[in-house]
Amino acid sequence: MAASKKDPTEPIRLRASRYPDVDKGTACTQSAFKTNKKAFLYIGMQGGRYKAMFKLEKSKSEAANLAVKQPDRFDVGSTVWVTARFTAEEPMPKKLWEKWLDESYELSRSPAKPKKPSARKVPAKKTTKTKKKATTKKKAGT
Repeated sequence: MAASKKDPTEPIRLRASRYPDVDKGTACTQSAFKTNKKAFLYIGMQGGRYKAMFKLEKSKSEAANLAVKQPDRFDVGSTVWVTARFTAEEPMPKKLWEKWLDESYELSRSPAKPKKPSARKVPAKKTTKTKKKATTKKKAGT
């Protein structure tokens, strides 16, 4: 009987669970890690490989470059989510997942950003009051 390969997601899960105020749950078949009621990591098996999803802003261009070079391993979504796929034989590099995990946690930990005002212009209300002139009508025959 062959020895089973070590799960490369364990160190990632362990680090994620050690951040302050983290809740661990499940979303579909993935483990979900949240803080401030916002997810910062989804991780688990999918299609015979491991999959980890991170929330990125600063490192998103780095992830996009990796996605161009290794499209079967990295995918950059249209929002802040970046997906990494890996195996036990070829795990995600530790320096990379540590950096992305820290960034993802910080993005979820911070309070929500205020929404940007819409681009359409709303007419301004007139603030000056116009005074009506008092008019008197002359009665006929006076």
